Amino acid sequence: MGLLAIFGIHNDTLNRVVSLLILFLVVIWLALIYWTYADARRRIADPMLVGCATLCSVFPFLGTIVYMIVRPPEYLDDVRERELEMQAAEARVAQLGYMLCPHCDAEIERDFLRCPNCMRRLKSPCTNCSRPLDPRWKVCPFCEAEVVQGEPQPTRRRRRRTGTTSESAAVAEVTEAQAPHVGDSR
Repeated sequence: MGLLAIFGIHNDTLNRVVSLLILFLVVIWLALIYWTYADARRRIADPMLVGCATLCSVFPFLGTIVYMIVRPPEYLDDVRERELEMQAAEARVAQLGYMLCPHCDAEIERDFLRCPNCMRRLKSPCTNCSRPLDPRWKVCPFCEAEVVQGEPQPTRRRRRRTGTTSESAAVAEVTEAQAPHVGDSR
């Protein structure tokens, strides 16, 4: 009765109500400290940051509110689960043979020689069986023919889109650049 009398309350019933209200606020404050600690352990991997978040929540109510604003948006278990799902999806995609063109990111298949979207050469054909060869191979796995290394691939010049005459000139330049590689009899 002495402490509450300081606040000017002399009624026993009112003293009990205020005492219960203070007890209720203290219990909620302690519960918020525990909740902050438990939530931080599920969301933050660093034990020092978990301790800082818990220490921050010791400041009545305000610390927990600040923690709720700056806490990570998802649980560590959810992050791990999402990463595992992504790895499993990537493994399924790799198993299905889904590939992307390294130049334009269009969907291609393993046996494409050229990208159907950007028309760039992806692989060279075998000289014997015309199947696509990986540039690292020394022997064609389909017909066992030796792969000739070091052949310079013909380079294509970029066509200009200004008019039809410049496009036909660019096609002629590409044809001239490829001609010596096809049937060079020197």
